[in-house]
Amino acid sequence: MFLANGIPHFVHGVSGKPFPSPFAQPPGVGNSSPVVNVLWGSANFVGGCLLLGAMSPYQPGYNGETAALALGALTLALGLAWHFGRVQAARGET
Repeated sequence: MFLANGIPHFVHGVSGKPFPSPFAQPPGVGNSSPVVNVLWGSANFVGGCLLLGAMSPYQPGYNGETAALALGALTLALGLAWHFGRVQAARGET
């Protein structure tokens, strides 16, 4: 569930589009900023991966390389959300 929920939040975030999240006003109805959606989508991905790893006989290798990849992906996604959020706002599409 967490992995599936992370997809629309993350995609809307990196596209620079607002999307409802639990942090919006009112929660789940109003739109949150693209950066908030990238963070929320990423949190869902992390939670889903941790639950999947805890429930699966397969033990994924969480190591320094995995952490560096995740941190790099999050940094890039936040930069894209910030940039495209400004582009969408300038066009009046948000």
